[in-house]
Order: sequence, then C-alpha cells, then structure tokens
Amino acid sequence: MLQEFKDFAMRGNVVDMAVGIVIGGAFGKIIASFVGDVLMPPIGLLMGGVDFSTLAMKLTEGGPDVEPVLLKYGMFIQTVVDFLIVAFAIFMVIKWMNSMKKEEEAPPAEPTTKECGLCQMTIPIKATRCGHCTAELKASA
Repeated sequence: MLQEFKDFAMRGNVVDMAVGIVIGGAFGKIIASFVGDVLMPPIGLLMGGVDFSTLAMKLTEGGPDVEPVLLKYGMFIQTVVDFLIVAFAIFMVIKWMNSMKKEEEAPPAEPTTKECGLCQMTIPIKATRCGHCTAELKASA
C-alpha cells in the first residue's frame, strides 16, 4: 500500500498539480494585495473617499461583551475584483500558451483522381478504363 501511494504521489501530473496549487496561492496573495493596496484606494478616492474594506451594514447592535453583526459588502466587492483580475490573468496565460503550441498539420488527403497515361485526362482513381479514350488502365489498389 505504501508503494502504491508513492507511485501515485510521484506521478508527473500529481506533482504538476501540487506546484500549480502552490504558485496559484502565492499569485492569489499578490493579486489580493494589488487590489486591496493599489487598485481600490484610487477607486475609493474617485468615489468620494470611500474605503471599501470598511463598507458594511450593521445587522444587529453589539453589547458590552458582544460585537455587532456586520454584513461586510465592501470586502465582498474587493473579493469580486480579486477574482476578476485572477480570472483575466489566467485567461491571458492560457491564451498565450495556446498560441505557442504548434498547429498540427493535417495529413494530406488521399487522391481521388488520376491521369490517364494515354490521353492525360483526369479520371476517378478507381477507374479501370478511361472514360475519354477508352484505354484500359491498371487497377488501383
């Protein structure tokens, strides 16, 4: 059982997936910082000095020992912007990778016609007699 697990864990696609998850997590942190620290402050400034991270609707009042329940829609807006940027970046990377792939050439189509050796007219490849000069032809395989 241990050997089966080792074989599974060391397969190429499992290792590739693990690397992708680690890089994706780090990329997500970079995007979250970009949105929260670079993108949203100017957008908030353009909207009249709004700080999106503090936008919330109070659902219940808090007491001395209880914090109020907040609906933090500002954080949701930031998360949606994070997602859109990550999705666009992944789309661009995949688009770039697909453009780098070599397009496979289609194999040449099998010929459907041939020329008569006597009159040089084009005839179907399976013909055994030329329809123009009536010469007998060698059978095609």
